[in-house]
Amino acid sequence: MRTETFRVWCSVSILLRKIVMSATKKTTKKRIVKKETEEKIVKAEKEAPETRQKLRIKLKAYDHKIIDNSARQIIDIANRYGAEVVGPVPLPTEILKFTVNRSTFVHKDAREQFEMRVHKRIIDIISPNADIIEALRDLNLPSGVDITIKI
Repeated sequence: MRTETFRVWCSVSILLRKIVMSATKKTTKKRIVKKETEEKIVKAEKEAPETRQKLRIKLKAYDHKIIDNSARQIIDIANRYGAEVVGPVPLPTEILKFTVNRSTFVHKDAREQFEMRVHKRIIDIISPNADIIEALRDLNLPSGVDITIKI
């Protein structure tokens, strides 16, 4: 009887040691990974210039072909002046749905649904110069394209 309890006690103590050892290994791994990520962040902050301007251009349109052509024109202008361009990034299409009765007075069950789709794109121009901003002001976009520029 005593040998069985001794074996059980020994096996429990061995299991506890294994659990404690594995836990310490995991925490040291987490510390190492955390330290590496902190070093990467510090390195990236040192390499990146502190006053880095960004020009954010938001485009909205009802037709996806027109908005893609407009985005291509903006990217061509930015590339012509040698700026770094990120995008165009397509944002989720906003769908506006309207339900209307077909008849004016009777037939409540007869309805029609209409929808408007608003397509959106974002273009970022990193470190723009005055020539790019002037060219974007003089840009003639087709009607139906809404453009907002933020610095």
